[in-house]
Amino acid sequence: MSTSIDNRHFLLRRLHSLLGLIPVGAFLAFHMWENSQAWQGAAHYNEIVEKISSMNLVLLFEIVGIALPILFHAIYGIVIWASGKSNATRYGYLHNWMFVFQRVSGFVILAFVLFHVWQTRIAAALDPAVAADLYGHMVGVVGHPVMFAIYVLGTAFAAFHLGNGLWTMGISWGLTTTVRAQRISFVTFMLVACALVALGVRSLLGFVLGDPLPPTVHVGL
Repeated sequence: MSTSIDNRHFLLRRLHSLLGLIPVGAFLAFHMWENSQAWQGAAHYNEIVEKISSMNLVLLFEIVGIALPILFHAIYGIVIWASGKSNATRYGYLHNWMFVFQRVSGFVILAFVLFHVWQTRIAAALDPAVAADLYGHMVGVVGHPVMFAIYVLGTAFAAFHLGNGLWTMGISWGLTTTVRAQRISFVTFMLVACALVALGVRSLLGFVLGDPLPPTVHVGL
């Protein structure tokens, strides 16, 4: 009985880490690329968003391919945190703290994702004007210094969570078995996290510093 439970947890932990990479991690990178189009101006950004949102079965993909994996990853992440089982204690004081921060960042990211979905996807569904000019809507959101700071922090937490998660995934999956390999992979994935933060901040600045629609254009009228 105990062996069966252990095997089930082993498989669920594998699924948890795999979903953290695909599709959640892949979607994070894609979403940052999508938002980076803000630098091309309102018309270009709104066109990109419209093309993506009008794709066939996009709502089904958002639910099955993004929302449900994120939900499972979040819920089982809480189970892992509550169980207190981790191999991270074997890798030194720094990584002990990073294991704790990985769990904390997961809670922060979940709250940020819900907030962001409310600010964008749900807002667009409730208000046709937002759907017609998501660029202008985001300019109003991140144009406020407090909201800009919240989005920067949310981006930073998500990037760290992904980078550190990839590092621990390499260890738990037996891909980096030596100390040297683990050090190299740690530096590599932290650099990846920094690159994602830079891309995310640059994307946010695109809404703040980019070119809005001309004042003579009345979107959605």
